[in-house]
Amino acid sequence: MPDATFPGAWSVDAGGSAPPFEQLRTHVLELVTSGELPAGFRLPPVRSLAEQLGLAANTVARAYKELEADGIVETRGRNGTLVSAQGDAAQRAAQLAASEYASRARSLGLTPDAALELVKTALTLC
Repeated sequence: MPDATFPGAWSVDAGGSAPPFEQLRTHVLELVTSGELPAGFRLPPVRSLAEQLGLAANTVARAYKELEADGIVETRGRNGTLVSAQGDAAQRAAQLAASEYASRARSLGLTPDAALELVKTALTLC
């Protein structure tokens, strides 16, 4: 499963009208909805992200817990918190297959462009 840094800059506006946990929850939700965080993406550990953002660990944990309650992420104990597959059963299966392919392609040293070309070719041959 992919395990990378979050795309874009992450920050929490301490003076914002929304509480910090809600800002974090909303930001993760936007990234998942836009596809920037694919199914299987491993979110940073609670303590690590809390330190990075200058928040209490409980604040990050609350955001993760609410995302999990909404089915956006799932916590797998020592394996961390991962983005859940979204959509209908076929869409979820395709998201997970894409995530596994991306992980395998990366481990083989393929560039994203090379990996995409292989998928495009395979799809036209099916």
